[in-house]
Amino acid sequence: MDGILNLNKPGGWTSHDVVAHVRGLTRIRRVGHAGTLDPMATGVLLVCLGRATRVVEYLMDSRKRYRAMVRLGVSTDSHDADGQVTATSPVTVTRADVELALARFRGAISQVPPMVSAIKHKGRPLYKLARQGITVQRTARPVEIYELTLTDWSPPSFSLEVACSSGTYVRALARDIGRVLGCGAHLTALARLASGDFVLERSIALEQFAEAVKAGDWGRLVMPMDAGLQHMPACRLDEKSVRLVRSGRPLVDVSIDAPVDTLCRVYTDGDGNELIALLKFDTDAQMWRPHKVFRPL
Repeated sequence: MDGILNLNKPGGWTSHDVVAHVRGLTRIRRVGHAGTLDPMATGVLLVCLGRATRVVEYLMDSRKRYRAMVRLGVSTDSHDADGQVTATSPVTVTRADVELALARFRGAISQVPPMVSAIKHKGRPLYKLARQGITVQRTARPVEIYELTLTDWSPPSFSLEVACSSGTYVRALARDIGRVLGCGAHLTALARLASGDFVLERSIALEQFAEAVKAGDWGRLVMPMDAGLQHMPACRLDEKSVRLVRSGRPLVDVSIDAPVDTLCRVYTDGDGNELIALLKFDTDAQMWRPHKVFRPL
């Protein structure tokens, strides 16, 4: 079974917990997720099965949408409610103050990742260093906030809806908003509403998935592995060209109607809908070459 599950991760589970749960239910060895959610967070978690684990990198690059709740006046070491309180401060800011602060975080920004994160420092995840009480200097990274909307103001808390690029830490966003407001802040709730084209409204609860596995019809819940690649152009090739692609050889004198600055999905000519490969244009040789071939397991 090769494909993608759009699961609704419950609170208290790590992303790896969900992967292990799916692996145990399905007995499929190759299972991976596309974009970590913290244990506190809920919502869309894409789990890839079989050959679909090879498209994880493209799913992770997609933009994300979140609903977040932020508590002003309290800072924690992890920047969320699972961390230890490091500072408290009286909250005197108004809704207008928050709106003004949010304006500073829309668009392209730089963000220092939290210490409690999976980013590695000299080969070791930061969260493991943090558990030992070690803090290291982190380099600010560019991210983009496409939308940042205040949806509820209930001081000392408020709710946000955030649309952002891959690699954005909403915990760090809460931290930085609190710093701008001068009172500190941390994240108290987070739900991923969408990851690329995959939305929460169409996600599957773990209990629902487990019941489908028990009934033996869980395959209907698995989307094809190209479901998250629809933004890439596609082409259909004749049998000869498909054989070349499957063997990793370039397509000499084969014209493909697709932009040369993006990857192109390959399917067999005719009615077949199986994703064969991703092609990349070689600008030096002026020809398309296989970038990733999805051979049968």
